[in-house]
Amino acid sequence: MAPGVSNEKKTDDEQSSKENFIHLCNPHLEKMKEDILYHFALGTGTHDFPALFGDVKFVCVGGSPSRMKAFITYIAEELGLGSPGGDYPNICAGTDRYAMYKVGPVLSVSHGMGIPSISIMLHELIKLLYHAKCSNITIIRIGTSGGIGLEPGSVVITRQSVDATFKPQFEQVILGKTVIRSTNLDEQLAKELMQCSKEINQFNTVIGNTMCTLDFYEGQGRLDGAICLYNEEEKLQYLKEAYDSGVRNIEMESSVFAAMCNLSGVKAAVVCVTLLNRLEGDQISSSHDVLVEYQQRPQKLVGYFIKKSLGKV
Repeated sequence: MAPGVSNEKKTDDEQSSKENFIHLCNPHLEKMKEDILYHFALGTGTHDFPALFGDVKFVCVGGSPSRMKAFITYIAEELGLGSPGGDYPNICAGTDRYAMYKVGPVLSVSHGMGIPSISIMLHELIKLLYHAKCSNITIIRIGTSGGIGLEPGSVVITRQSVDATFKPQFEQVILGKTVIRSTNLDEQLAKELMQCSKEINQFNTVIGNTMCTLDFYEGQGRLDGAICLYNEEEKLQYLKEAYDSGVRNIEMESSVFAAMCNLSGVKAAVVCVTLLNRLEGDQISSSHDVLVEYQQRPQKLVGYFIKKSLGKV
């Protein structure tokens, strides 16, 4: 049987607990004596995954290592875990590719920038959670984005990730063939996050589609890259078409994130703050202090959601 949910009959108590385990869409893995998660500097032959990660219920991922360390420090204080001002070691200290931090049931992992980088991280993260025998996992990407038609500092909870042609799909070439995968995200989880934002009532939050592009400049219709062979009118027309299709922000990771979480049977959400309104410009000109406060907004929202889920609100 391929790795995933057991086919064995469950007792009434087990069924009531509704344990959902990670599903791996790869029958080859069960034949391996050891699984080396190279980019994490972890392996099943050298680390006890159930002991290290078996209690994880929430995984938050974001671009930069420093932001994810800041998040684990924040959530530790919010949950009353650890000591004030305590340090949290990088579990992936044996590599400089990604950083990983843990406190209680929360894992915080950096994923770098763009689809290739987050894809590599997710392959190894999903395997880590499987080997650790984790169940009922929620994975949330917290990050920054460019907004469309929103005031800077607004937070977008993604309904669907769409590509640069506004289609809700992730396209990848595998063995020379184009494979298209769904990019839908958990609708109920998005609603729960929206309700949390209403309860904390600190910043504007919307649910909308997120456009995932392959780069920061031309792919997002910017006029300030090293190469730009279109004019401002064409740029604005494109962004307005995106807005009319339901897109409210643009970033570079959500499509493969949604696709891989779907295939693995994991509840997932994307929560990003907008650093600027792309209908009004391309460059991020807010002060450092303002940008720092903006970047804390997804952390506050997701932190509150985790607290509420654990009955600590």
